[in-house]
Amino acid sequence: MKLAISGTYSSGKTLTTMALAHLTGIPRTHAKTMREILPDAVPGKTLEECNAAELIQLVMRRYVERAVHESHLPNGYISDGSSLHEWTYATVRVTVGINPNESIGRLDSVEKTDEIRFYEQVVAQLGVALKQYAKETYDAFVHLPIEFPLDPNGHRPVNERFRELSDQLLLDVLREELKIPVHIIGGTIPERLEAITARFGFPQVMSIDEAIAAAGADYARLDVRSEAERNAAAAQATAV
Repeated sequence: MKLAISGTYSSGKTLTTMALAHLTGIPRTHAKTMREILPDAVPGKTLEECNAAELIQLVMRRYVERAVHESHLPNGYISDGSSLHEWTYATVRVTVGINPNESIGRLDSVEKTDEIRFYEQVVAQLGVALKQYAKETYDAFVHLPIEFPLDPNGHRPVNERFRELSDQLLLDVLREELKIPVHIIGGTIPERLEAITARFGFPQVMSIDEAIAAAGADYARLDVRSEAERNAAAAQATAV
């Protein structure tokens, strides 16, 4: 089975997919995060400093990497996110702004400049390809609802409205447009793992506690520094 674990920022996708892969023995796949892509794509910039054209480059980099990784696992996998995520976040920026942090507290849409109008057209066309890929690739989705507060970690928007709009858009596209089976499963990590394995009949090759401990060790090895911290460290290394 090719299962995508869906959800927006701070929904716990990464830890859940890590633990689920350990628990079931099914390989996990993912794309690099924006913080990992930025140094090569737009050196010296944070995500908030990227313009519309640079955001489109980032979307394509993530999608291509994700598709390549998934193509190497023809027998099935558990995906941390999906091709729809890149498109969803890009689409919602049309409403909340290229930098969502600048529109915190607004109840309506930001003004559509010429840049945003062109960006909207490009993102809509990207959506044709990314949604077709999702429809042809994933057997089912597990959607993790918004249950945890946003993590202000410096490398993604801390705009709650952006997160809520993204969450709703993901669900609407899956259910109404693509009609891919989607199962909303929340709760603690142990509760999620128990529910997902039961829903799909997945094997458990170790205990849930062991899987969570292994996932915790994997997660601890991630470089979660913000773009600003990475840039400062790189500048310091160059100076030395």
